[in-house]
Amino acid sequence: MSLRSMALILLISIWTGTASAATILVWGDSLSAGYRLRPGEDWPTLLQTRLRTEGFQHTVVNASVSGETTSGGRSRLPAALAQHRPALLILQLGANDGLRGLRPQMMADNLKAMIETAKTNGIEVLLVGIRIPPNYGPTYTRRFEQVYADLAQGSGVPLVPFLLDGFADQRERFLDDGIHPDAAAQPLILDTVWRHLEPLLSK
Repeated sequence: MSLRSMALILLISIWTGTASAATILVWGDSLSAGYRLRPGEDWPTLLQTRLRTEGFQHTVVNASVSGETTSGGRSRLPAALAQHRPALLILQLGANDGLRGLRPQMMADNLKAMIETAKTNGIEVLLVGIRIPPNYGPTYTRRFEQVYADLAQGSGVPLVPFLLDGFADQRERFLDDGIHPDAAAQPLILDTVWRHLEPLLSK
């Protein structure tokens, strides 16, 4: 095969999208956006490194926004899906809903809508759960946490039960605000996400 023919085949494959690696879109809030961390320290960036180390060719796009709620994420998602065309969506939203005391049912409706939008477009979803301090009482806290389990079961999507699993009670793993994990905690978050993400990947 001539060099010209090889170049033509490569050009066609790029044009049709077959040469591009599958995209993983991280759709979260400050817990995924790298709040007050240096570039490269956040867990989505560490995920990109691990994918390469493990032989996966996926590209990670971190479109997380600090302060984002499920309502904001829901309104922005269709445009982001059209722009990035991900194969997989890591949906990590809800913490700010809980901190603001917003109704768990509204949060559930928004998360469900985002899951359905992704699945309608042939995109796999990994739902990421979060827990909140008991500021609004035990009933609200239980209802908030149950949203994730109910959605995962009802929508048939895999669930990371708790993003901060294994260190949430360790004050030294957080910034001085006591809410956001520090740089040393990011590999722990990645390990938690990776256990549920890896089975969804194909090399």
